[in-house]
Amino acid sequence: MKFHKKTDYLIDIRLFRDGRMAFWYALLALVLLLAPLATPEYLLGQAVFTGIYVVAGAGLMLLSGYCGQISLGHAAFLAVGAYTSALLEKAGVPFPAALLAAGMVAAATGVLIGIPALRLSGIYLAIATLAYAFIVTEVLLRWESVTKGASGIHVSKIDVFGWQADTELRLYYIVLVVAALSLLAVRNILRSPLGLAMMAVRDSETAARTMGVPVARVKLTAFALSAALTGFAGALYAHKVPYIEPEQFNILISVELLVLIFIGGIGSLHGIVFGAVFVISLPQWIAIAKDYLPAYVAQQTGLQAAIYGLLLLLFIVFEPAGLYGIWLKIKHYASMFPFYRKGAMRLQKTHAKSETW
Repeated sequence: MKFHKKTDYLIDIRLFRDGRMAFWYALLALVLLLAPLATPEYLLGQAVFTGIYVVAGAGLMLLSGYCGQISLGHAAFLAVGAYTSALLEKAGVPFPAALLAAGMVAAATGVLIGIPALRLSGIYLAIATLAYAFIVTEVLLRWESVTKGASGIHVSKIDVFGWQADTELRLYYIVLVVAALSLLAVRNILRSPLGLAMMAVRDSETAARTMGVPVARVKLTAFALSAALTGFAGALYAHKVPYIEPEQFNILISVELLVLIFIGGIGSLHGIVFGAVFVISLPQWIAIAKDYLPAYVAQQTGLQAAIYGLLLLLFIVFEPAGLYGIWLKIKHYASMFPFYRKGAMRLQKTHAKSETW
């Protein structure tokens, strides 16, 4: 087991704790680059969806996990990003510019919802963001001259200055780059004064305001950055589908993103990846399990949503740190073996970092 002696305040904000951690991340990057070359197309498609959810989860984690602001309306930001990118590319705008515009337009809408939400918190903020999601869906349905309404929009393949992402493998690499940059951006934000201010607001708005933190500005910035990342995910989602219509961006998407950050491990960047893998793979496991369930259970239309709710409840009660917390326990167990303590894997008597909502 390795212990780190801290001799400088800058150690706490380093990108990598030490050289060994940098090595393991470099090895992971190499695996992510080479493994898809020998991966079946179906699994590659699931990996693309996982990467998209990592980007969207990074946005929600920044807002809810690190700033303490609950949101049930992130499906709306996903929709704004998807439609912005699709419409701009139809008008001849290159994909990189359309992707950037998708994030900027989503960020602007994030500020619009953030301004009236400054006086709200907890369940009231969640209801306000949910109402915003319904408004966006209705606008997309009624603005037929632009969005084509319920008819939807067909999205072309990604074209980067003549290079087309016309295969699943090429789309995977684009999503991988955007996901890696999104996680790196969130990591750098958390190391900055803005990130520290967000966590101060999460832990106690009163204490943060007393220490001179501009709470309103921090909240608005968190909404804007969170919406921008989710907008990027929406642009990628539009190309993966590749057909979008308003009903795709329903409340279930917002619930999936909440499940992602809670079950993955709220307040943890690693938890975003764990949660994304869980959310994408769970429907496949449910489909397999249906073959072994009684017919009156397997044929229920709300089975997936019920399992989401049950698992979320179980994790909040029994493992607040989520899948990342379980991973930390396994690492601790392995590092102490065979001299581990009997209670090393016992339920932690701690609460989730964001439970101060």
